[in-house]
Amino acid sequence: MTAARWFKMYALGYLVFLYAPILLLPIFAFNDGTIIAFPLQGFTTKWFSQMFGNATLALAVKNSLIIAVSSAVLATCLGVFAARAATRYTFPGKGGIIGLIMLPLVLPEIIVAVSLLGVLLGLGVSLGIWTVILGHVLICTPYAIAILNSAFQSLDRSLEEAAYDLGESRLSTFRLIILPLVAPGIVSSLLISFTISLDEFIIAFFLAGTEPTLPVYIFSQFRFPQAVPAIMALGTILVLLSIMLLAIAEYFRRRGIAKSGGKDTGGFL
Repeated sequence: MTAARWFKMYALGYLVFLYAPILLLPIFAFNDGTIIAFPLQGFTTKWFSQMFGNATLALAVKNSLIIAVSSAVLATCLGVFAARAATRYTFPGKGGIIGLIMLPLVLPEIIVAVSLLGVLLGLGVSLGIWTVILGHVLICTPYAIAILNSAFQSLDRSLEEAAYDLGESRLSTFRLIILPLVAPGIVSSLLISFTISLDEFIIAFFLAGTEPTLPVYIFSQFRFPQAVPAIMALGTILVLLSIMLLAIAEYFRRRGIAKSGGKDTGGFL
């Protein structure tokens, strides 16, 4: 057997191992039995009805949406400033500063969460939604910078220089020329940051206090076997939502590259 054939078999096995559990979610979400096992008991949609009628789940979804939207907006705003500075200007300690900003990408989230918890409790800050937002902004900002770096690097600097020659200020050039060109990257950053924040569990578990969030709620429900099918139904909806958001983000990323005339070096999909 050739090396290429072995590689194809390995890739196929890896994809099956990775995605088979996700494919099982909708199967058990529509299964009439409360036991997550084969054989299936029959088709039903009652778990979706049970999910939508859960008040605690509704509160968790509301909190998670507030956190995800706030984190995405703040992380993207910080990412725009950082990416602009990293791609346009040279200043002392630039490499070290950017490296520190990107450090949460490689740090274990449990370390970040425990560190933030210690600092916040030491400062006397009450745990709640805003402390989770703070932690998620810290996690999401490096991803936003990575996306926006590509958008800013693909800009044609001659357009900016032409705007200066025509009498535009730096602020008006940034608002009228640069931001429209990197808008697809900004949208992509917002969507990716939103998805990361919505799915994040560890920081929310440590920093949410008494405020339930969606991942923490899902984790708590696995202690009750009768609640698992409804969680499968919820997981099915979350998977579809995540795929949709990632597809939209990838569309805007590619659109931004095509709009600026840059070269696609690979993306999310």
